[in-house]
Amino acid sequence: MPELPEVETTRRGLAPHLQGRRVHGVILRRADLRWPIPPEVAELLPGQRIDDIRRRAKYLLLDTAIGSAVLHLGMSGSLRVLPGDTPLRAHDHVDISLDNGRLLRFNDPRRFGSLLWQPAGEIHPLLQGLGPEPLDDAFDGDYLFARSRGRSAPVKTFLMDQAVVVGVGNIYAAESLFKAGISPLREAGKISRERYQRLADAVKEILGYAITRGGTTLRDFISPDGAPGYFEQELLVYGRDGLPCPTCGRALKHATIGQRASVWCSHCQR
Repeated sequence: MPELPEVETTRRGLAPHLQGRRVHGVILRRADLRWPIPPEVAELLPGQRIDDIRRRAKYLLLDTAIGSAVLHLGMSGSLRVLPGDTPLRAHDHVDISLDNGRLLRFNDPRRFGSLLWQPAGEIHPLLQGLGPEPLDDAFDGDYLFARSRGRSAPVKTFLMDQAVVVGVGNIYAAESLFKAGISPLREAGKISRERYQRLADAVKEILGYAITRGGTTLRDFISPDGAPGYFEQELLVYGRDGLPCPTCGRALKHATIGQRASVWCSHCQR
């Protein structure tokens, strides 16, 4: 599934083509994706100007005066801005046509993505209860230390909890814990404030760099311009179980933590 850097890369790629444009029409070729598509999308969105395109966690929001279309790419979804006469491909489920003759097309072979509606002044239930954005100032070592007290779960599970912080998925949790020198198996409640500050700094640095490099190339994801991301080539531990640690040379360990594959160095991460 695309992680936060991929979604942020998509947002940045789409923003210049969508912001300030007025929606001409909406074509839904299916009544549902992962969930039913609310009728408000087709009924209310046409005629509205897209004031902004935002990201919250791994969701993209097309903001208008009366509400927001809420999009999630799921495992295989992609968004493209195309000429209005672009021929359809398989799995092109949604077109949002614009006042300049172009359209935003949502393609999703597996249909694990979603298109929902959030009325103005409300927060969609899927977006309620989410933690802070990892790149915001509110996310720091003091915050992680306070939220972790009394937690016996492994720190990797804690870091991937969307109620703690959004958008730190399996890849970036593994890489951040390696950079911070923290074992993914360590109990969250037994990590010091100082070490949590190192972890928060690592999360910010790695996510920020991944965004500049286009995210992580996953099997089903390419960026809005059709080019793959490049950060995958620079992963230090994720997917490298049994290979030498890039720091000490010892073989990297592998285990399943919270039903997710985890790789770390038992020497460099304590």
